[in-house]
Amino acid sequence: MSATVKKVVIPVAGFGSRVLPATKATPKELLPVVDKPLLEYVVDEALEAGIEHIVMITGRGKGAIEDYFDHAYELEDALKAKKKDAILETVVKPILAPGAVSFTRQQVPAGLGHAIWCARDIVGNEPFAISLPDVIIRGKPGALKQMVDEYAKVGGNMIAVEEVPEDQVNKYGIIAPKEGASGDLMEMTGMVEKPPVETAPSNLSITGRYILQPEIFGLLAKTERGAGNEIQLTDAMAELMKQQQFFAYRFKGESHDCGDKLGWLKANMAFAKDREEFAAGLADYAKELF
Repeated sequence: MSATVKKVVIPVAGFGSRVLPATKATPKELLPVVDKPLLEYVVDEALEAGIEHIVMITGRGKGAIEDYFDHAYELEDALKAKKKDAILETVVKPILAPGAVSFTRQQVPAGLGHAIWCARDIVGNEPFAISLPDVIIRGKPGALKQMVDEYAKVGGNMIAVEEVPEDQVNKYGIIAPKEGASGDLMEMTGMVEKPPVETAPSNLSITGRYILQPEIFGLLAKTERGAGNEIQLTDAMAELMKQQQFFAYRFKGESHDCGDKLGWLKANMAFAKDREEFAAGLADYAKELF
């Protein structure tokens, strides 16, 4: 029986360069989608999946992230005094239980693989999830919950994937399914970053959610800098794939890349559409605007 996934690593140290200048002063992870920051959506998804400990990999200028998940006593007291209970509830909701979150700093911007490696001592010798905070996913249950449920059946390592148009596979990291594999859960044999359309092994793109075994940390420690002169998580996963099973899971839902300006705008529209208080007004305005 597979060990239960109880920890998630969320790397929040990046500059958010694709959405500058907005992220010059505000961490990308705190950019709002409707009325909540990106990171709250990702944390909520992890909690729904049964995650008990959240590990955030921070960097310089990211202190606002720690503050967001803590009490803001002056604000809370002011809302209580004005009896704005509904607003107060939204303010205190993101506060995590004592000991349920750890923050550790990535002191140099050496890539996603290096950021994950920074969590090695907190995660320890157990399987863990990774959630990239600039990807938020519409789906019920959440994508990570779906993955954790599938992982309980098969173990190994797992990568969330979704279909993209075949003529756009050269824009994504694409997985190679094992020959003959089919269905929503399939064994995989490799990954290719932005392959040419004519040679892509599938149209299933990697989507920012992973469940990995702790052996990845030893491989990350030995992984040399690759693309962008950074330590790449995909390079270490390719090595781990030679030793352990990897599964691709086609989750039920829709991802939004909010590290991209257009993707962030689309996410705001999609998530607002799901809210009864905004849906009708948004639809009417969209008709007027477009």
